[in-house]
Amino acid sequence: MRVTAVTCVKNEGPFLLEWIAYHRLIGVTDFLFYSNDCTDGTAELLDALAARGGVQHLPNPAKGRNYQMEALKHARTQPIVSAADWVWIADVDEFLNIHTGDHTIPALIAACGTPQAVSVTFQFFANCGVWDYADTPVIGQFRRSHNPDLWCSETAIEVKTLVRKDFPLHYYGAHRPFFRDGLAPERHPRWTDGSGREVPEKFLVAANPRRIRKFPAAGARRFATLNHYALRSLDSYLVKNDRGDVNRDGRTFDDSYWRMRNDPAWEDTSILRHLPDLTAALEEMKSDPKIAELHDNCTRQHRARRDALLADPGNRAMYDTLRAAPTLPAGEFVLMRQLGLVA
Repeated sequence: MRVTAVTCVKNEGPFLLEWIAYHRLIGVTDFLFYSNDCTDGTAELLDALAARGGVQHLPNPAKGRNYQMEALKHARTQPIVSAADWVWIADVDEFLNIHTGDHTIPALIAACGTPQAVSVTFQFFANCGVWDYADTPVIGQFRRSHNPDLWCSETAIEVKTLVRKDFPLHYYGAHRPFFRDGLAPERHPRWTDGSGREVPEKFLVAANPRRIRKFPAAGARRFATLNHYALRSLDSYLVKNDRGDVNRDGRTFDDSYWRMRNDPAWEDTSILRHLPDLTAALEEMKSDPKIAELHDNCTRQHRARRDALLADPGNRAMYDTLRAAPTLPAGEFVLMRQLGLVA
C-alpha cells in the first residue's frame, strides 16, 4: 500500500526528522513537503532528505495568502500524490495514533472496513509545564490532554482525513476532502470516523458550515486518535507565535490559543508504544552526517530565535504571562458552571 503524506511547513526544522520517522513506522511511504519563507534551515534539511528518497520538497506555489489550500491544489498534479493509494494531509505537529492491529495505517483502514475516507478526531496535548526546548521526541515529552470527548466547551472536535484514491474528489481540504455539490447519493463515498462508524450525514455532505471540519468526538476514537502537539514547549511556542501560521498570512497566536490547548486533565500515553522504534529510526537517520549536521543547525537556529525574542520586553512579558496562565480553558469553566460543577 502506497500512502503519501502532504504537509506545509515554515520554520519547522527541529521537528522534521521525528515526524517523518514516526509516520514511516505507521505506514506512510512517501512525503510531499511545501515550504515557504523558512529561515531556520528547514528547506536545506528537506532538500537533503529528498536526496535520500521518499521525500519530495517544493516551494509553496501560493501567490495569495492561503498557502495551504493553494499547495493542496498543486499537490494533486504531483505523481507522488496521484499514484498513491491513500493520501494523508496533516501538519508537522500532528501524529496519527492508531490503536488497532499492528498500529499502522493499513490496520486502521482494515478495522474501519476499507472505506474511501477515514476522519480521525483531534486530541490536543498540553504543554505540561515544559518550558525549555529540548531536542528529544515530542511524543515522549507531552503526555496529557483535555478530556478527549470535550475540548473547551465543545463536544464536536475537528478531524483530519485519510483519503483513498477512488474518492470522488472535487478538492482536498486541510481537514477533509470535498466532493461536488449535487453528486448523486448512490455515488457518495463510504466515509467513517476513527471507530469505523459512518460519519454524520451533515458532515459527509458539508451541509453545516460550522461543522464542515468536525463532528461529535464521543465514541469516534476506538481505532485511532490524532495527537496534536500544538503548543510543545513554551520556548517553541514563542517561536511559533513569531513566525505566524504556515497556512494563513498574518495569523498570530495569543493567550487564548494557548489556554484553549493547554488543558492537562487527561493522561494518554498510548503513543509511547512507538517510542523505542522511533528512537532507533532517528538514530539511523542521523547516522548520515549531512542529515545530522543540518538537523543540528535547525535546533541551533530555533534556540537562537528564542533568545532573540526573549530579549524583547514584549515577548518576555507574553512568555511570563503564558507560563503563569491557568490550565482550565475559559470555555470549559463556563460549561462547568452551567452544569453546576463549580460555584
